[in-house]
Amino acid sequence: MSEQQEATSATADVVRKGGAAVLVVIMALAFAGMGLFMWNMGRDMGTMTESVVQMGLDVGRMSRNMEGMAGNMNQMAKSMVEGQARMGDDFSRVRIGMESMTDNMANMSRDMGELNQNIAGMSGRILNMSVDMHQMNQSMAVMTNSMGHMGSDINKFSNPERMLPFMR
Repeated sequence: MSEQQEATSATADVVRKGGAAVLVVIMALAFAGMGLFMWNMGRDMGTMTESVVQMGLDVGRMSRNMEGMAGNMNQMAKSMVEGQARMGDDFSRVRIGMESMTDNMANMSRDMGELNQNIAGMSGRILNMSVDMHQMNQSMAVMTNSMGHMGSDINKFSNPERMLPFMR
């Protein structure tokens, strides 16, 4: 072989190795970027879950307050019924309106309780989604590791003399 051919062969070998190295670095950076993105998204989902849980607690407190208000309104309606005997027909109409309003408040309190349950269910589903995101991050890490091993294996096949040292 001439010196020029050997120099050309050596240059091609360096270019091949350099290209493979650049490709492996780019792939590693891409996987690292995706992993960071997934980690941030998982952290944001956790924060959102905490907010939704707090919202559920607030709705629960509101529901209890509304039940207390409904009880107070019911007591007020009973007091008005006792006063109706003395106050006549006008108070009778007010009593009917107050009873209706008490029923509406009780219905609203039940609805708030159901809303609280729905938000609690949603919190659970968001928590499950956060767990799934965590598992996906772990899978991405395993895949990144496997890709690194594949790059090493491909590099060995591109240089068979590394696998068979006696051929040098």
